[in-house]
Amino acid sequence: MIVKTIRRYPVKSLLGEDVSGVRVTERGLDGDRVRAVLDVATGKIASAKNPRLWRGLLALHGSAVPGDEELSELLGREVRVVDVPPAGAELERSVPEEVLGKGVEADVAFTVSQVGGIAPPGTFFDFAPVHLMTTSTLAAIGELSPRGTVEAVRYRPNLVIGTDEPGFVENGWVGRELEIGDELVLQIVIPTPRCAVPTLAHGESPRDPDALRTVARHNRVDIPGLGSEPCAGVYARVLRPGAIVTGDPVRLRPAG
Repeated sequence: MIVKTIRRYPVKSLLGEDVSGVRVTERGLDGDRVRAVLDVATGKIASAKNPRLWRGLLALHGSAVPGDEELSELLGREVRVVDVPPAGAELERSVPEEVLGKGVEADVAFTVSQVGGIAPPGTFFDFAPVHLMTTSTLAAIGELSPRGTVEAVRYRPNLVIGTDEPGFVENGWVGRELEIGDELVLQIVIPTPRCAVPTLAHGESPRDPDALRTVARHNRVDIPGLGSEPCAGVYARVLRPGAIVTGDPVRLRPAG
């Protein structure tokens, strides 16, 4: 296995950027999600997980963010870009099945969760500091999808790992450790439950509801506290920091 793609997202929920190499610490990839958009009216972190309000974030590049006034005009709400999460920062996650059934403009049910999960304090991650997917999973979704393909950017992974086995192989990595390059060691924590974000337009890539429907039909996984969820990719924490580059070898440590 090798590192095929390294991608970071300088501003949460905005488009990301590919890099050829990066250092990874307990706070994730250097330069990843170091800022976020704050909804002034609610005090919540803006996230495309609530498409009705924030799908427009996915038309913007995190490396070239407009000023607060222009950004507010573009999004139709007063916002500001922050680099420190407010105390108890929260975000809204629309119920994915309702978004599929009623559309991205519908006012659907949502859940509210705190930003951070198992990530270090002061970060903007939804849950964990690293999210990765395999080429096997992307190939499986593409083959099962009506379009016959799917774009990795829809799932917003930090790392795409080149793998040869068929199917959703990283499901079996939960609880295991990955060595990447000469230094980095990750612990795989849980499969990644998918929200409505993969279905949305990402830059020039149009909407694709099947990016979620296909996963919901073919890879539902029991997640503690959540139940059966459509999953693609896995979340990881950093056990040993290190620098990585594309092409680095990836080794799955033996279980136990």
